[in-house]
Amino acid sequence: MAKSGGTTRTDGIHQALRADILGGRLVPGERLKFPDLADRYQVSVGATREVLTRLVAEGLVVTKPHLGFQVRPLSHHDLAELTQARAEIESLVLRLSVLDGDMRWEGDAVAAHHVLERAPYRDPADPDRLTDEWSQAHAAFHHALLAGCANQRLLDAARSLRQEAELYRQWSVSLGNEPDRDVAAEHRALLDAVLARDADHAQQLLRDHITHTTQLLISGATDQPNR
Repeated sequence: MAKSGGTTRTDGIHQALRADILGGRLVPGERLKFPDLADRYQVSVGATREVLTRLVAEGLVVTKPHLGFQVRPLSHHDLAELTQARAEIESLVLRLSVLDGDMRWEGDAVAAHHVLERAPYRDPADPDRLTDEWSQAHAAFHHALLAGCANQRLLDAARSLRQEAELYRQWSVSLGNEPDRDVAAEHRALLDAVLARDADHAQQLLRDHITHTTQLLISGATDQPNR
């Protein structure tokens, strides 16, 4: 197979495995064995290793002595650290984005929100799961909001933290509904603050948006922290 074809094939397996993790089809803490994955995705063991290494860098997979690769386990301790880091760094990046972003950035944010508003939220076949369409639109919207930041290092750090948070976001849905929470309204408020160029308000709204899911998980989860 040509190099370009091999690269395309590996990218496809990466996207499929990533979607299975974020969609809950491969559960947190599950061991990821090379032969099983190679058979599941019809790919070589070498390509499987390459894909898993990429997912480790993205924070969705971890390696542990004697256990090998596994889907990142979820724990209160890790969640608390992740939330603190996101609340500080991601909200700062949004603030800089509001201050630095141009008209094209504004248009991209509006377009991403338009797609998010129209994406189905829950999977009709499995109401405890978010749809892949909504998850992708949600990530695209938040990435669009942050994209106006001119500091590439901070932007990369914020996006990496958001990627790690996807597992917890999926987990939070299975804990049940929150009748008093309007996630769509939170997204609209974020966009309104951004378009108004109100950096302080946008920063605070994003901090609240990030910490709300943490409060839901801590109050609703019944597992013991996995340290």
